[in-house]
Amino acid sequence: MEEVGVGLVGFGLAGQVFHAPLIAATPGLRLRAIATSDPGRRRAAASRFPDSRLAADLRELLGSASDLQLLVLASPNRYHLPQALAALEAGLHLVVDKPMALSSQEAAQMIAAAHRRGLRLAVFQNRRWDDDFLLLRQVVDSGRLGRIQRLESRFERWRPELSPGAWREAEAPDAGGGLLLDLGTHLIDQALILGGAPELVYAEVRNRRGAAGDDDGFVSLTFPAGLQAHLWVSAVAAVAGPRLLALGTRGGLATSGLDPQEAQLRSGVSPLDPGFGRRSGREQWALWGGAGGDQQLAFPPGRYRDFYSGMWHALVDGTEVPVPGEDGLRTLEVVEAARESARRREVVRLSPSPHP
Repeated sequence: MEEVGVGLVGFGLAGQVFHAPLIAATPGLRLRAIATSDPGRRRAAASRFPDSRLAADLRELLGSASDLQLLVLASPNRYHLPQALAALEAGLHLVVDKPMALSSQEAAQMIAAAHRRGLRLAVFQNRRWDDDFLLLRQVVDSGRLGRIQRLESRFERWRPELSPGAWREAEAPDAGGGLLLDLGTHLIDQALILGGAPELVYAEVRNRRGAAGDDDGFVSLTFPAGLQAHLWVSAVAAVAGPRLLALGTRGGLATSGLDPQEAQLRSGVSPLDPGFGRRSGREQWALWGGAGGDQQLAFPPGRYRDFYSGMWHALVDGTEVPVPGEDGLRTLEVVEAARESARRREVVRLSPSPHP
């Protein structure tokens, strides 16, 4: 099997919990270098990945990158654009953690730079491979749901106190902070997969706890084919609604609880473990109603590993990357329309993208 050398920039939550274990578990990918300026994280990286060389920053990593073909950016959002441009200039293919940039204009710069150099650019929208969204796509693709008419989707948490040291709470939205640019981009990305390009956007975005960024929001997307998507993100939801509720012309699907992969990765479960991505207990079932009567449906296993397996195939076999940069750009256009709607307190019509 052809081997692809991978460098990782950032070893915080995204790098340490998500990217590094998934890269290490993917056949054909070799995590050869990790860059982090934090001494504690450098020690953690050295302990967990002793075969990977360590660098203090991106410049040092790029100084000895002859054995790398792919760079993964798991750094804070405000660094994505300059780091991406530097990596592309060095001739490396690129994965950027979501959101890929602070704005659609920055995303367009990345895409143009990758095209000029003939390099591949992908966005890590891992929740396309959450078990609940995989189940919803199965039901939609099978025709069992009929024409989907309404989608409700939530990432709601109860964290009434601010978290010391959490940069997403300490930085303003224009510097990359806030929930809309974080979990909100997952919800928007999933809705765009189901509905295509929305034509109308309405949003309510609030700061409930005094953080620098937003921590409670609602976004409504209206799609030309009739789908209405209602999306919620919150850090102040003491009682959460259903994770997903999809209603179609032939039936409906409701799910609760969260895909287990993040919790498993946080606890050190290997993506290669046979139980990885599988639910247990009462949350292993989703509720189906409609044609065929009420039923319980089993979740398929979550499959975050598919993202990096897809990256290997894209670089070796020439297939499309799992999440193209253009998808990340469209998500940011919706985020910007949502912010405008919240600021103006009115519905915003989303114009066709001016970006190539």
